[in-house]
Amino acid sequence: MNTLKFSVVAAALTAGAAFAGGDHAHPHASAQEGAVTSSADASKVAAFDILATHAHRNGNVVTFHMTTNGVAGAEKPTPAGALSGAPAYAYVWPTTLDPSSVGFDEGAGILAMAAATHPDFDDTPLFDENGDGDVANDGNTWHSHWVVLVPDEACGPGALTVKDIPEGTTPNLPATWPGLPILLDSPGFTPVFDGPEISVNVAFDQSLDVSGVNYDGVTAALRVNANIHAPLFCVTDVFDVASGNLSLPGKID
Repeated sequence: MNTLKFSVVAAALTAGAAFAGGDHAHPHASAQEGAVTSSADASKVAAFDILATHAHRNGNVVTFHMTTNGVAGAEKPTPAGALSGAPAYAYVWPTTLDPSSVGFDEGAGILAMAAATHPDFDDTPLFDENGDGDVANDGNTWHSHWVVLVPDEACGPGALTVKDIPEGTTPNLPATWPGLPILLDSPGFTPVFDGPEISVNVAFDQSLDVSGVNYDGVTAALRVNANIHAPLFCVTDVFDVASGNLSLPGKID
């Protein structure tokens, strides 16, 4: 967790599964003008070694891309067998969008789009990602989340957590909040994998201007607290950061 230090996170805070076929609707992130690029690193797991990340806009729809040095989505965590201590892997795009833009409280933390997988629990109760007729067994299928991230030393020095909802409080929450006591939304956007590339098409309210929003790319591991107690969901390892320092240098056109 050396990459995301508290000072960098604080600066960012103040700054405001389907697999595709042969034809590409858009070039890979590495080919996009303005992409945040990163050198290959043979010491990292290839599926999480970021080569480029990019976000582009078509009206009110933003497509978040990430290109890896391996096959994106190929790695999944080993099940823990219970919610307690359950691991998760994620491709994450931190942004300078205010959390209120998707239904959370204004200024609640760093709003990030994430594509995640976690075999021990399902947090998308409205969707049947694996198409078997059961909406409660899809955690191991890659799916999307909005998450609000904040620094929390309880997760480790300089570490991040998905922000908890303290008992007895009633923060603003999106309509597709899955019911967990954390600032996490399950909006149902489907991650698309194509070899080294992962992309997520994200629709925003027509009234929201997302041009000029900054972003970065991160690959990470998270884990549910062994005591299922605050903080509930910690970032336990950062595999790679596209910018190298979470400076969010990318800008949506």
